[in-house]
Amino acid sequence: MKTGVNMLVFLLLSLVSLAQEPIFLETESFENKGGWVIDQQSFVVQGSSYLMAHGMGRPVKDATTTVRFPKKGKYQIWVRTKDWAPFPKGPGTFQVKLDNQALPMTFGESGSDEWKWYYGGETNVQNEQVTVTLHDLTGFNGRCDAILFTNVPKFTPPNKLADLNAFRNKLLNLTGTVANAGHFDLVVVGGGIAGTCAAISAARMGLKVALIQDRPLLGGNNSSEVRVHLRGETDQNHYPKLGRIVREMDNGDPGNGNPNGNEYGDARKIAIVKAERNITLFLNTHVYKVEKDKDKVVAVVGRDIATNKETRFEGTYFADCTGDGTVGYLVGADLRFGRESKAETGESLAAEKADDFTLGTSNLWASLERDTVSSFPEVPWALPFSDEYHIDEARSDWQWETGFGNYNTITDAEKIRDHNLRAIYGNWSYLKTNKKEKYGKRELGWVAYIGGKRESRRLIGDHILNQMDIQEGKQYPDGTVTATWTIDLHFPDPKNSKYFEGQEFFAGTKHIKVAPYTIPYRCLYSRNISNLFMAGRNISTTHVAFGSTRVMRTCGMMGEVVGYASYVAKKYNTSPRGVYQEHLPEFMAIIKDEPATASKP
Repeated sequence: MKTGVNMLVFLLLSLVSLAQEPIFLETESFENKGGWVIDQQSFVVQGSSYLMAHGMGRPVKDATTTVRFPKKGKYQIWVRTKDWAPFPKGPGTFQVKLDNQALPMTFGESGSDEWKWYYGGETNVQNEQVTVTLHDLTGFNGRCDAILFTNVPKFTPPNKLADLNAFRNKLLNLTGTVANAGHFDLVVVGGGIAGTCAAISAARMGLKVALIQDRPLLGGNNSSEVRVHLRGETDQNHYPKLGRIVREMDNGDPGNGNPNGNEYGDARKIAIVKAERNITLFLNTHVYKVEKDKDKVVAVVGRDIATNKETRFEGTYFADCTGDGTVGYLVGADLRFGRESKAETGESLAAEKADDFTLGTSNLWASLERDTVSSFPEVPWALPFSDEYHIDEARSDWQWETGFGNYNTITDAEKIRDHNLRAIYGNWSYLKTNKKEKYGKRELGWVAYIGGKRESRRLIGDHILNQMDIQEGKQYPDGTVTATWTIDLHFPDPKNSKYFEGQEFFAGTKHIKVAPYTIPYRCLYSRNISNLFMAGRNISTTHVAFGSTRVMRTCGMMGEVVGYASYVAKKYNTSPRGVYQEHLPEFMAIIKDEPATASKP
């Protein structure tokens, strides 16, 4: 099968090379992105980032770039896009302009919700340099991945992912052009609270650290792109040293979905990291490939989400703080996805049968009061609301959540986000039309287009934390992080299910209180990849236990522990498991902030 795919790609590229080399224009690389935003959340499905016109119902400013053509003449134009809400035609329409002249076709209204190439017609290029423009028509999340110019009249670019990736890499000259960032003691992948704390902790212990984040901001769900406040406590810790770095990251409690993004402390987080001389920070870098040798990670490769330049990071130790367990998945770490059965775990709160059910993803939103009355467009493509069922809120909270086993939180990330948007826009349109006395002067001030995930893969360590560990308060010799959050497992709100069965976007929960308990260090490293740590929501727990460990202050303390463990591992040239088996007293002394007697080498 692979041989056939490779032969097809070879034939396609050979056909194109007989004529002029085509021009492959990635939209995320546009020089001026205007009001369009970069979305990399579906890289695993797309093989690329793309630009999106996220205007909350108001057309965004044009994105423009300059293209140099090797020679004048006629070129066929192809545009890669999709109709994200085709009912029968969706809202995300846009135009492509060449030197301010729009192509005859309007994109994003095909009636098909699949990503594919659409023919944009033929143009006669008379200038060596041409300005290409993406012109948004609605502000409702039109999206464009790439534009292709070719002078082969009957050539159709590939749509299948394997063929497309080979085609893209060839034309962007990505094959064999990876820059080397050098060798690090610890490579931390994921710049949420867990990853950022891991990097700082290790750096302050003297390790050379690379911190890699796939967005322009640090903090993950606590950044201004997602706007979830920190939960879990640091002041009930058995070991008061843990939580100090978390408190540095903490910008107070702005609540969920605060319309003022400054409340989440983006600049502070980056400033704290950049002040650490042992950390090299790589923002906008999506790790999608791993090199391994037997049971060890050797290096990871990341692609810049805007420029597509690739960088390779070698390391002695690696920390998977991606939330999705991306590094672990790519390297073949043992993992779980979804719920275990009661028979398997013995947990009273476990499902009767194992399944792929996961907690969902939130896209929060907020409206603002204005001086004058405003309207909102009709949205027949959005979810329908009525007097009988609507959500009478001026701002969202955590309950706006989609997933619940209906979607895979990794491969369906775009669908989940889009379903959330259809719920937000549909409900808001209803409020603006039917509750004018309350919402007439309000308008959407902020809607998240980056999804705030709760659950996906969990990497398996030498210990799998379970419900009994939590509720019985078991104190293991390697107990480190003190966790305080309830067992908080979300499910579709029953009333929401009644009106939107199978399309739920609103959650409920039953908080099961727990006394402070400790998470064993053995939950923070992989059981079969010998140099891989993990911190955050992807650590080694059952689904039930995950309901308590997943909150961000707790995850941040996990990162701190990983930083200290990587120091001990490097000191003795051992593995994460070796820290537990051979140097636990010294490691725990660091956690306890006590003078340590060196372990026997």
